[in-house]
Amino acid sequence: MALPQLNVHRHDRNTHALLTLAGEIDLTTAPLVRAALTECLRDGIRTVDVDLTAITFCDGSGLNAFLTAYQIAHEAGTTVQLHHPPPPTARVIEITGSGFLLHELHALPRTPAARRVPAASGGAL
Repeated sequence: MALPQLNVHRHDRNTHALLTLAGEIDLTTAPLVRAALTECLRDGIRTVDVDLTAITFCDGSGLNAFLTAYQIAHEAGTTVQLHHPPPPTARVIEITGSGFLLHELHALPRTPAARRVPAASGGAL
């Protein structure tokens, strides 16, 4: 049985870290994400940017790892932001009300509300 693959690469510059994730984030690999984010906070990193460009899948356990890290970081005065999520991942983040995780430049554009077309008066539809 092949294990799910997730590669985590960390690049630090002063108090800023860039985490680049590649592969699948699921129940098996989400602990790797949590560990990498926790390590950044423990090491005194003040800004963590997470590049999701190479993510091929992210389930609820991955989203939970990001939400937990965000909450812990926020309480510590640290910033965690997700960048370049694949469209399905971005959509899940948005519909779960977790859009605050996304860097504002990479958040999905808001879909305008459907326009209401008034019914014609005097006629049956």
